[in-house]
Amino acid sequence: MKIKRFVAPDMRQAMRQVRDEQGPDAVILSTRRLDDGIEIIAALDYDEALVREAGFAYEPPEPKAPATEPMRAVRDDRAAERAARIDQARAATAAAVERAARAEQARPNAPQRHSSAALAESVADVVRAATVKPGNDAAVNGMRAEINDLREMLQVQLSALSWNHLEREQPLRARVLRELTRLGIDADVARALCAELPEGMTSDQARYLPLGLISRNIRITGRNFDTVGGGVTALVGTTGVGKTTSIAKLAARAVLRHGASNVALISTDQYRVGAGAQLERYGRLLGVRVFNAHDATSLRNVLLQLRGRHTVLVDTAGLAGSDPKLQEQFDTLRAMSDLRVCLVLAANMQSQAIDGAIRAYAPLAPQSAILTKLDEAPLIGGAISAVIRHGLPLDYTTDGQRVPEDIASADARKLVLMAAQRVKQRNDEPDDAILAERFGMTAVSA
Repeated sequence: MKIKRFVAPDMRQAMRQVRDEQGPDAVILSTRRLDDGIEIIAALDYDEALVREAGFAYEPPEPKAPATEPMRAVRDDRAAERAARIDQARAATAAAVERAARAEQARPNAPQRHSSAALAESVADVVRAATVKPGNDAAVNGMRAEINDLREMLQVQLSALSWNHLEREQPLRARVLRELTRLGIDADVARALCAELPEGMTSDQARYLPLGLISRNIRITGRNFDTVGGGVTALVGTTGVGKTTSIAKLAARAVLRHGASNVALISTDQYRVGAGAQLERYGRLLGVRVFNAHDATSLRNVLLQLRGRHTVLVDTAGLAGSDPKLQEQFDTLRAMSDLRVCLVLAANMQSQAIDGAIRAYAPLAPQSAILTKLDEAPLIGGAISAVIRHGLPLDYTTDGQRVPEDIASADARKLVLMAAQRVKQRNDEPDDAILAERFGMTAVSA
């Protein structure tokens, strides 16, 4: 029997180390929370008699201060009870995993939900077995920490079981989920796309259909300032996403089509030092006049002066969702009845940041979005996931700083092709542990 100690920052990483080094047949002997993370003692070729001889039972720490015999007896009783419950929880963990595995083997052709129900029932068994009774606060806290570790460990193991079951019973769907993960598509969007796949798809369909599904779920406005009336458009978004540069590109295209006299720019950014100067510089280069508006009243007056202009573009301050000034910006823009709001998103941001920006500016009800900095994003699956999740249609995409060359009308097929090319260049393969964590527990929690 081979016994080894593993230490990692959290339970999932520790379990991954155990699985990578000792394989799926490893038996967890003990878990312990340390100052620097989680300690797991695992064994290969498990022998219960040898484990007992090695002394892996829980041993409560000795009291630091001397105590009377009655107090020591009470403490020993509580320690013994706590140790018994921990052992019971550990035994239930091993039994639950083994029972779930037997249930899968007994029903090799059963639907996924049957195996999932068995796994969920196993989790409930462990939680019931490790119930903590009220008592000493330190003992209760220790038990809670132990149970949480056991629960997390069990979830990791059940995730792996569920993912392995999916790979065996539905290999093509597992292949699709793996490929969507390589593209950087978020787990919830990947599951939704996979649900649209036909039941009896072939291997070739599993290869190409997911890309088509992504393309079909990306909404495109088809808006083009060269052929469609410009109107008044305000570009909003967080700091550094490229609002001012995008305005310059759009203005340049409008000038080429309709002339400088039919284009105007408005700056409402009164917070950043030099923000208005940057827009004015673009205006001088394009021969377009730039106006400043400080609040809703001044913006309304400026728009009255510009009535009849073909294209009016409004540059706003870049504000995070937690910025108290954001509400002032909302009030200013809501006061304009004929103003179109376009949310600017940077593709090189993390998926969570893009999702947070969309949620922060949701009260403005943006009609569309511009996806910028595609050239700076190693993967664009996170940005694609965000716009699909929120159903936000795209006007344009940008992939550089050149004005006006580096902007184009949004094209869903080109975006998907770009995402696939980026993945091909990186040649990354998602780890099975990551796939189990993303998709394995879906069925267990269902």
